[in-house]
Amino acid sequence: MPKPAASLPEVVGRARPIITAVRPVVDGGRYPAKGAVGEPVAVEADIFADGPDELRAEVRFRHETEARWRAAPLAPVGNDHWRGEFPVLRTGRYRFCVRATVDHFGSWRRDLGIRAGSGQSLSVELLVGAELIRQAAARAKGPDRRRFEAFADGLEGADGLELATSPELGELMVRYPDLAPAATSEHYPVEVERARARFSSWYELFPRSASPDPSRPGTLADVEARLPYVARLGFDVLYLPPIHPIGLTARKGPNGVNAAGPDGPGSPWAIGGTAGGHTAVHPDLGTLADFDRLMATAAAEGIEVALDLAFQCSPDHPWVAEHPDWFRRLPDGSIRTAENPPKRYEDIYPFDFETGNWRRLWEALHGVVEFWIGHGVRIFRVDNPHTKPLRFWEWLLATVRADHPEVIMLAEAFTRPRIMEHLAKVGFSQSYTYFTWRNTARELEEYLTELTRTPLVDYFRPNLWPNTPDILHEVLQHGGRPSFMARLVLAATLAASYGIYGPAFELLEHVPRHPGSEEYLDSDKYEVRHWDLERANSLADLVARLNAIRRAHPALQQDHTLSFHAVDNDRLLVYSKTAGAHPEGSGGDDVVLVAVNLDPAAVQAGTVALDLAALGVDPSESFVLHDLLTGVRYQWAGPHNYVRLDPETVPAHVFHLERRGDRAP
Repeated sequence: MPKPAASLPEVVGRARPIITAVRPVVDGGRYPAKGAVGEPVAVEADIFADGPDELRAEVRFRHETEARWRAAPLAPVGNDHWRGEFPVLRTGRYRFCVRATVDHFGSWRRDLGIRAGSGQSLSVELLVGAELIRQAAARAKGPDRRRFEAFADGLEGADGLELATSPELGELMVRYPDLAPAATSEHYPVEVERARARFSSWYELFPRSASPDPSRPGTLADVEARLPYVARLGFDVLYLPPIHPIGLTARKGPNGVNAAGPDGPGSPWAIGGTAGGHTAVHPDLGTLADFDRLMATAAAEGIEVALDLAFQCSPDHPWVAEHPDWFRRLPDGSIRTAENPPKRYEDIYPFDFETGNWRRLWEALHGVVEFWIGHGVRIFRVDNPHTKPLRFWEWLLATVRADHPEVIMLAEAFTRPRIMEHLAKVGFSQSYTYFTWRNTARELEEYLTELTRTPLVDYFRPNLWPNTPDILHEVLQHGGRPSFMARLVLAATLAASYGIYGPAFELLEHVPRHPGSEEYLDSDKYEVRHWDLERANSLADLVARLNAIRRAHPALQQDHTLSFHAVDNDRLLVYSKTAGAHPEGSGGDDVVLVAVNLDPAAVQAGTVALDLAALGVDPSESFVLHDLLTGVRYQWAGPHNYVRLDPETVPAHVFHLERRGDRAP
């Protein structure tokens, strides 16, 4: 039952505004929304009150280490919906709330203008306004108080109407707002990470396949020598699959066969052997000192090294003997191996997270993360997190971030949507997506709209990969060079973060393990490969160009403004992103418009129906689109314009919308 009126706080009883539908809020505030340093947090809410009075609203915010609340204004955008933003300048947890009051002065001034326009007497209304101004004067000091008093006196004279609408008076009243009882929403958290959590370009390679000499496998020193190549391509994150010792027992051979042979290197994900476990470096790759040197050289190139975090063991891992209770035993006494029926991974033991000694297991895995943080790693790609307890990840991520808020973790979770979403809620910075399997224009538009225009955008950051060592989609198997180019453009421009598994991608590797398979033939998951990086058909130049465009254009460094534009050919996809957007979310200082031919076999053409408001373009004006891939400029006018794309040359336009005086890189 409702509380008796006498028991309600004074402010609750007298506050008239209602605040609902606050965003960004995740599960009612149970989990934090995501933010990034340097990117303002956009706040929205429905705010209304009884009657026709004007309202004033603001977002109040503070970092968890600060005692003082700061405020930023919210503005109405129509239909009782309000929007604003607040800045975040450091990593860590912020809290915010929405506060609203009745604006008695604003209501009075609005109604005064209406009454004046209809010829009504204003004498009493001007006295009401003078009283409101004198109340504000009591809250002011010094010169401001004297200005208020002058305005109040003037309202009672012949120039009252003119003074009532003075911009100076309006500014003073904003500075000393009405102290009407305020309604305040609940307080909600935002987890702010460094900018790379929002915008990053990933390149994956296997260290053992990095050797320039076909007569030997690669080492960490070879990866170090490969860094200028990665930098030339424009990537800022170099992701290495596991670099740890690999077990001998049930070691996998080429193409995943069960017999590796005496010289087979095995799968890097079968972690652990006589040389150590998760905190050791495979002796064939080098030493911890070599790894430290790689980290330093990468930093000098502007590249961060991301390590794979695979919480599983080879049968030869030291933990199998030291902690037998961390693994699940079958009735015959053997340990259950990893499996995804009908697939079996005899070279891997999963942990038993239901062990009675689970606390020690959790702490040991936390120790692995801390070990590599101690060697400079600040980005981890987490292998199959959906196969470990979700509460474990919530604990681990919170524990790590308490001491290392700069750590970024990417979830490799190709699993059911609700699980992927929950992993993001509990703290994963980014996530793999279903992008690889979304290939038609309709599929791509529906999926990317879901990722960027629904509440998912508050906490789920997509990282788009056209390929991985595990996934060679049939589009790449059969579409040839045009498909590789198109999928690269899509990944690099649809999302702020993307990655490729190389050199397989830029060298157009497309042969599957067998017909119908999505695995590569002769994958370097199971054997050492040698890559000719100077191959004539390499896409390296296109990769480098796209990454340069991404760095130069803030529009491509976030996901909030993605908009799709209609086109009369379903083999074409047209979309845009803007930065420096107007408060209502349209237009911006930096506008990128992309058109992609999704048909690798034929020229496709069509008429685009542009959403000019989304681009910030006046319908009456012509405008110039500069193709950043080819350098050609096109003059367009109005919403309806023609596009023609030949997949054999470049199956995409990446346009920068130039305004007068603009010349984009």
